[in-house]
Amino acid sequence: MADEETLPDDIDPESRSRVKLPKREDLPEEFRGLHDHFTKPDTTSYVGLRGPGGIRLHSPRLSQATQVVNDYIRYDAGIDPRLRELVILVTARAVDSQFEWTAHEPEAQKQGIPQETIDVIKYRKPPKGVPKDDADVIRFVRETLEDRHVTSETYAMMRGRFGERMLVDLVGLIGNYVATAALLCAFDMHTHPGVKPMLPK
Repeated sequence: MADEETLPDDIDPESRSRVKLPKREDLPEEFRGLHDHFTKPDTTSYVGLRGPGGIRLHSPRLSQATQVVNDYIRYDAGIDPRLRELVILVTARAVDSQFEWTAHEPEAQKQGIPQETIDVIKYRKPPKGVPKDDADVIRFVRETLEDRHVTSETYAMMRGRFGERMLVDLVGLIGNYVATAALLCAFDMHTHPGVKPMLPK
């Protein structure tokens, strides 16, 4: 991570991105609750305003719509938190999103994903020695994003394990984090001060 003194010229040192932190008073009244969501201590956001939430608030209607999807996919779809974090890690690695990875590797550890599994994803290794259920998910996400072709065998395995509705939601989770990675890339979001990037370049 670059220190504030060495951040690129177009990066705001407070927001750590190319846009300033949104101010609550500058938002229309109907969207100020979103600002509160990202700044209150018990927020479900891992990074608060200094991340995709703060960037999206520059388009309040997009932020509002995205938050509905985020909340459903992450918390209301019935996706087990461990599975959720596994999918997010494989997605973040597939698109090389440093900010996403660094935000989610600690959460993956908290959810009980072994470091051996995390390292298989981090270093793009074949999922040998990884529990079969994890290996299947890793293969599915990699085929979706890296191969851009999910084999019939992989699809049948995932559908049999999760059912069609849950599988649609899992792909929605993948897509949600791909979209977030694009946002973070375009606005060159840097990790927080004192937070060491965890994804190898």
